[in-house]
Amino acid sequence: MGRRPVVIDLPAVRGRLTERAPLAPLVWFKAGGAAQWLFEPQDADDLAAFLRDCDPAVPVMPLGLGSNLIVRDGGVPGVVVRLGKAFAQVQRIDATTLRCGGGASGILVSSTARDAGIGGIEFLRSIPGTVGGFVRMNGGAYGREVKDVLVEAEVVLRSGERRTLSLGQLGYTYRHSELPPGVVVVAATFRGHAAEPAAIAAEMDRIAAEREASQPLRSKTGGSTFKNPPGHKAWALIDAAGCRGLTRGDAQVSEKHCNFLLNLGTASAAAIEALGEEVRDKVKAHSGVTLEWEIQRVGVAK
Repeated sequence: MGRRPVVIDLPAVRGRLTERAPLAPLVWFKAGGAAQWLFEPQDADDLAAFLRDCDPAVPVMPLGLGSNLIVRDGGVPGVVVRLGKAFAQVQRIDATTLRCGGGASGILVSSTARDAGIGGIEFLRSIPGTVGGFVRMNGGAYGREVKDVLVEAEVVLRSGERRTLSLGQLGYTYRHSELPPGVVVVAATFRGHAAEPAAIAAEMDRIAAEREASQPLRSKTGGSTFKNPPGHKAWALIDAAGCRGLTRGDAQVSEKHCNFLLNLGTASAAAIEALGEEVRDKVKAHSGVTLEWEIQRVGVAK
C-alpha cells in the first residue's frame, strides 16, 4: 500500500506550482497517479532558487515528455519538475554546434540541425523525449547515442547550484549516466558535422519510415521497455519466450514490436509494470538472460 505523502512547505516561485497534479495525461502510457506537487519553472533562475530554498529532504523528479516512464498508481511524493516553453529553445552556436534547452524535443533538435546543415544528429529524430531526458539516460537509436554528439550539459543540482558538466563528467554507459536523482538538465550542447540539408532530411525520413514500420507509434506505450543485453536483442528474447501479444488486463506486449508494452484502454500502471515483470520472468526461464528495465518506474503503489 502507498503511504500518504508528508505535508511539505515550498518556497515561493515565479513559475507555476500545482498540488496533486494528475500525471497520467502527461505520460505516454496515460496511466498512473498524481504528483504531490508539479513545478513548472519560469526559467533556470526560478528553478535554481526553488531547489536552493526547498527542504533538502523533499524528493525532486524531473519529467520530460513522459515517454520512457511508468508512474505508479499511488503517485509521486515530493516535487515533479516539468520544463516548459522557456526551456524548449534550440540555437545554432556555430557551423556544427547547437545549444538546446532541456525541454526541447528530439524532433525539434534534429530538425534545427537539418536546417542549419549539421549532420550526425539525425538519430535524435527517433528518440521520443526531451533533451533533459535523453541526456540523463544517454538515449540512442540507429547505432548512435547521445554521448556521440554531446559536448556539455548545463544542470541545476538538488542544492540549487548551477553547473556545466563536460561529456566525461556524466559517466555515460549504455542508457545510463551518473547524474544523481534530483538533478535537472536545463540545457545541452551538441556537435555534429557539416552536411547538406537535403542529405540530412533524407536520413531523417528514412529513420521516420523505419520507426513507423516497426514500432507501435500510435499507441499508448512507453517506448523501448528493456535494455538490449550484451550480445542480444531484447525483442528477440521476448519473442522466443512466447511473450508476443501477452496480456494482463488492458496491458499488452505489442505484437508489432515485442519490446514495447501497450495500454490498450484503461490499464493501471500496476498492470503495465506487472506485465513487464512477467515478461522478465519468462525470458529468464527460457533463455537464462535477465532483462533490465529501460523504462523508469517511479512513485508508490496504490
